[in-house]
Amino acid sequence: MNLRDAPDFSEASGSDFSVKPCLTGERTVLRPFTEADAETMWEIIGDPEVIRFTFPANGELTLDRLRSWYATRSAQPDRLDLAVTDRATGELVGEVVLHEYDPYSRTCTFRTLIGPRGRGRGLGTEATRLIVGHGFEQLGLHRIQLELYGDNPRARRVYEKVGFVVEGVRREAAPREGGWVDEVLMALLDREWAALTATAR
Repeated sequence: MNLRDAPDFSEASGSDFSVKPCLTGERTVLRPFTEADAETMWEIIGDPEVIRFTFPANGELTLDRLRSWYATRSAQPDRLDLAVTDRATGELVGEVVLHEYDPYSRTCTFRTLIGPRGRGRGLGTEATRLIVGHGFEQLGLHRIQLELYGDNPRARRVYEKVGFVVEGVRREAAPREGGWVDEVLMALLDREWAALTATAR
């Protein structure tokens, strides 16, 4: 029996991903996506650093497909995709996502991408804190996990600031420029988040 074949106790979890909130911090506002965001996200997804650290270029990705994708994000009941905007200007600079929800273990996978105009100003760190806090405090998650490439120290520093802990490394798991790069596995638990936020108050 596979672990994923275990009984589904999702009714007991209390998580409701159908609610798409606006989350406001000192520097950022996270809000639901609209179809109108597709063109800016198209530019962000095409940024060389985003491509390097998130996914290889895909010939099947088109602006029309991206419009359809972002137009339907608010209708997804089992995941949360939010636009990261600069609070001072309203400019869209990236996205944060909780997806791959497992109701049995109350676990989600987290991913983010921030375009060039959103980097180096703490926007990504605050956006990560906002959605992680929402996941634990409002959605009742027990565990939030992520993966990143081992040659992305800036992202790792952000995740460590928020409280994520390295759990393991998949050595030389992905090809990169004629060589290989590790994949780093990190996670944060609800009780760890509660302790961090209690200390910050």
